[in-house]
Amino acid sequence: MNIFSNSTFTWWQIGLFKLSVLTFGIAIGAYWQDVFLPYFTALLAVAVVSGLYIAYVYFKQH
Repeated sequence: MNIFSNSTFTWWQIGLFKLSVLTFGIAIGAYWQDVFLPYFTALLAVAVVSGLYIAYVYFKQH
């Protein structure tokens, strides 16, 4: 089994996946707030940098 094989998804399947990841993240953040709060700045920086990278790659391809 190769987990890195190419796959094609529809827009609504990707939307459903993003919704599940978002709600899972909210649930973890609400439940383990004391664990993640000290790392908020670092986590926010990783989110912003990775988001900017994805936007750069997207706009470079189009």
